Amino acid sequence: MTKYLEGTNLGFQSEFEVLKVRVTPAPIDQIISFIASTLESGHNGWIATVNPEFIVSARKDPQFLKVLNSADLAVVDGVGVQIALFLLYHIRSPRTPGADIIRDICTLAANKGWPVFFLGAAPGVAEAAARALRAEIPELQVAGTYAGRPIPEEDEHIRQMIKNSGARLLFVAFGMRNQEIWIHRNLPYLGSIVAMGVGGTFDYLSGKVPRAPGLIRKLGLEWFYRLLRQPWRWKRQIALPIFVYLILKELLLFKSNIKKKG
Repeated sequence: MTKYLEGTNLGFQSEFEVLKVRVTPAPIDQIISFIASTLESGHNGWIATVNPEFIVSARKDPQFLKVLNSADLAVVDGVGVQIALFLLYHIRSPRTPGADIIRDICTLAANKGWPVFFLGAAPGVAEAAARALRAEIPELQVAGTYAGRPIPEEDEHIRQMIKNSGARLLFVAFGMRNQEIWIHRNLPYLGSIVAMGVGGTFDYLSGKVPRAPGLIRKLGLEWFYRLLRQPWRWKRQIALPIFVYLILKELLLFKSNIKKKG
């Protein structure tokens, strides 16, 4: 299913459903345009970076599915979603993982003078990630950093901290599902701001966890590199074969329906 995205300035104006999760195959320049137009108009919005694990989890969790589909922009994070879009819709989608696009977004923020808040990860990691980005982008204004916890009891405290900081961009690293639900629950109270869930990005930026070499990332094998480095993640990687099975099943069903109509 495709749907026109009303009220956006994206050049690529369609979103596509992948196992009921709506995804927009937007390249980085259109993501930047979305952020700029949202903040310059005084509105708020949020971005989800969707990978196969998100989609498999949302399939089993109606609350998470509803939250994901409320994102203003759900971009492609992961080769699995990229391949699924090609198989189901013949769309050649760019991949825009949070760990890749965070620098482009921070460059935009620095050029516009928009302060950025880093929320989540283990204590000290958000601060180290912000320092690393400041070293690369000296003009970047860091509004604040805080580890926090994605529990309702802390919401008011964190909201006040972010509002008082004057942040216009918010990166949230509470991990898949927790960060999206936190953003969905708290964004209406944060004023004109764009939030994005970034998963383990702070760990990479801070140097706590090494990222896969560029060639491995280009080949779409970063998940395998992470599994070799962190074998205890194997339970999370089970989502990948499940995703492949579900996509192939969807594809066969789609072709079967076409034959029946023919």
